[in-house]
Amino acid sequence: MRETINLVRRSFISLMAAGLLFAGTSSLATAGDNQDQLVERAKFTIENLAKNPDMGEFRKLLAVAKGVVVFPQILEAGFFIGGAGGSGVLLAQDGEGNWTSPAFYSMGQGSIGLQFGAQAKELVLVVMTEKGLKAIINNNVKLGADLSAAVGPVGTQVGAATTTNLNSDVFSFANAKGLFIGASVAGSVLSTKQEWNELYYGKAVSPTAVVIDRSVNNPQSDGLRAALKAAEAP
Repeated sequence: MRETINLVRRSFISLMAAGLLFAGTSSLATAGDNQDQLVERAKFTIENLAKNPDMGEFRKLLAVAKGVVVFPQILEAGFFIGGAGGSGVLLAQDGEGNWTSPAFYSMGQGSIGLQFGAQAKELVLVVMTEKGLKAIINNNVKLGADLSAAVGPVGTQVGAATTTNLNSDVFSFANAKGLFIGASVAGSVLSTKQEWNELYYGKAVSPTAVVIDRSVNNPQSDGLRAALKAAEAP
């Protein structure tokens, strides 16, 4: 009887271990799928901005930008009053106009204030300065405090936010209810998603290695890099 109980016990433990192993494998697969999907959705976001007739200034800024952070979806969490956040990718551009592979980031914000009171679904940050790029790479940067952030010019808007005045570290653009508009991101905190970088490239890798040293590459992001290049104003 005791031997039967021990056999059942060992069988149960083995099944539990197998279940945990399967769950862990499933989680890793899901994480990898999520990263691929995020990069693909970032490509669609850039393509949508580029074909919008009001995004001429965005295209001009992109052509001379040091980098870009693309958030395909920013969600307002109902259990956080005024809270918002999402996952995105950072890519840098070298002096020859080549875009790097993406590094993964998250954004958190106490509130998201958009022009016309619209809700953001997609958000793009155009990084204009070396200071801005390095601060984001170094992690946990607060926009509007550590870096200056300006609402991106849309349509016929001119004023301070134009390609002739690049004093701001970051310009922001958002898609709200199908309309791309300027978006205030003051107070937003950007943080690297180190585990996502590791899973996407198959080894431990820092944002610096991805966007500065360019020591890794994932061909799955080729479409996003091509979309950024095509979006630049000639």
